Amino acid sequence: MAALRRITTCFRILRSSNRVLISSRKPAGKWTNILYTGISSLTVGAGLCAIPFKQADSLSHDSLVRRAASLVTDSSSTFLSQATLALIDAITEYSKAVHTLIALQRRYLEALGKLTQTEEDKIWQVIIAQRSEVDDRQDECKRYESTWFIAVKLCETAAEAARTSGAEHASITVATNIQVALSQVEEAQKLSKDADKKLIEIKVMEVEKMAQHVASLQNDSDEEEVPEAYLRED
Repeated sequence: MAALRRITTCFRILRSSNRVLISSRKPAGKWTNILYTGISSLTVGAGLCAIPFKQADSLSHDSLVRRAASLVTDSSSTFLSQATLALIDAITEYSKAVHTLIALQRRYLEALGKLTQTEEDKIWQVIIAQRSEVDDRQDECKRYESTWFIAVKLCETAAEAARTSGAEHASITVATNIQVALSQVEEAQKLSKDADKKLIEIKVMEVEKMAQHVASLQNDSDEEEVPEAYLRED
């Protein structure tokens, strides 16, 4: 509303200046300058130009482009920083969920054959819920990873634009930010890869344990049937 009031005031000044200019018999040079000044103020006040004309007169196009390129690198670096933080947090939560699942499955395998049917059903409900949690965390990682890749590409483009426009410091800064982000994400991904490796190992162990358990039950069943067969032969 304040900007609208300023624009309305400027238009009133322009109309008033125009009437004075038309009715005046003096040379129009002075009033022409006043009109140009009013138009410049109106343009800046309306938000059509980011830099006032009085300052623009002392700045070259190269200087303005370098300033704009620096702003782009700053904003893209902020985007990358936030995307990196979100991705690292997502990877960390995924790793925690995987390790929790591994612990649950290991405890189940250690108690295999010692549980009642009710206890086994309860444990499996917890395991299934934790597997769902792992899947959700993995989907979250993929979503943030996609955003992070976009942020990296954006920073690379901003760094190239800054270098081309002569803003070397801004280009070097955003390039350094990219390297830091890559390093941080790489370290976080090591944790998730280690968790995935352990999850695969526990799944293999689960298959082996279940096979041994089934074989043991089968042997017990055979041993129970032998005496009955022997008695029938007698």
